[in-house]
Amino acid sequence: MKITNVETLYLRQPEVKELCDSGQDALIVRVTTDAGITGIGEVDSSPLAVKGVIEGPFSHTTATGLKHVLIGEDPFQTEFLWHKMYRANIYAGRRGIGIHAMSGIDLALWDIKGKALGLPVWKLLGGGFHNKLRCYASSLFGPTPAATRDLARRFRDQGFEAVKFGWDPMGRDAKTDVELVRQGRKGLGDDADLLIDAGLVWDAKTALQRARAFEEFNIFWLEEPLRPDDYEGYRKLSEATSVRIAAGEEESNRLSFLELMDRGKIDVVQIDLTRVGGFTEAMKIASLAYDRGLMVANHGFTTYINVTAALHFLNSIPNALIVEFVAEEGTNLRERITRQRIRAQDGYLAIPDAPGLGIDLDDSGVEALRVA
Repeated sequence: MKITNVETLYLRQPEVKELCDSGQDALIVRVTTDAGITGIGEVDSSPLAVKGVIEGPFSHTTATGLKHVLIGEDPFQTEFLWHKMYRANIYAGRRGIGIHAMSGIDLALWDIKGKALGLPVWKLLGGGFHNKLRCYASSLFGPTPAATRDLARRFRDQGFEAVKFGWDPMGRDAKTDVELVRQGRKGLGDDADLLIDAGLVWDAKTALQRARAFEEFNIFWLEEPLRPDDYEGYRKLSEATSVRIAAGEEESNRLSFLELMDRGKIDVVQIDLTRVGGFTEAMKIASLAYDRGLMVANHGFTTYINVTAALHFLNSIPNALIVEFVAEEGTNLRERITRQRIRAQDGYLAIPDAPGLGIDLDDSGVEALRVA
């Protein structure tokens, strides 16, 4: 079997609001083979920049469009192809967009392998730790503390026993920050888990003040309170509070995760399959976390392709904690572009058992949203 084409599909809603909701557009990767098997993946990044990294022409031996180095290769050689892509774009792609682009391709290659062998990806990865995984409803904060309370009640009524709120208006002032968490807890009740995503808004001293203030509300974790490169700030915060500190969604390489784990002393390692280099790199990062006694959760605020990939991944490691399941209201792109619509049942997600990723594009939805 040989790779015959690598293409990107940029999908975008007619209206994209200026807020931190990455589910309003999507960059899908599709890899085809001469055996008639097609694999799909996704990249959560700057879509058109990723499109250029993948479909761009050869420039020189350390800055090359990734499609150029994959045509004619065997899709089963995922480790080899990961390193071939990395080396071919090492000048521009050691971090960030270059690795993001590799992620979507790697997911598609594993999808092809699973389809060819008739096995789900988690089984190819050697997994099987779970029959289902606990998830949390992931949403932006409401525009006010009261609106956040109402959102929490709706999610609880839908059967979720864990809910995360994040980003604006967190970070405006101390009173608003505390009231957002207070009302989130009020709407959720005392017998469910409340997760808080600060959205990179504080320095270490302020983050510590907030973490101590939030202890009253028994939050499950405090996510990304600091700039991603503030490793000393993360260390100071983690060592001074009993609240779990979670981070990692900004990272795209295992070396960056080592900085967060060893210097930053975070408690929960968040891995986004569409940013870190796909399954091939994510499994290595999870092993590094396990060796340090750290739990792993996914990050994913985009489509059901990302969610499905995360389920395969988390079912393949011994230190999986919980699954992020985007529940942001009003974001409909994910409901239109795949044939399968994933739903939580009593706060849990079932492990996919179909060959490959077990999710397929809905051609009509894709074409309706595709940007030329």
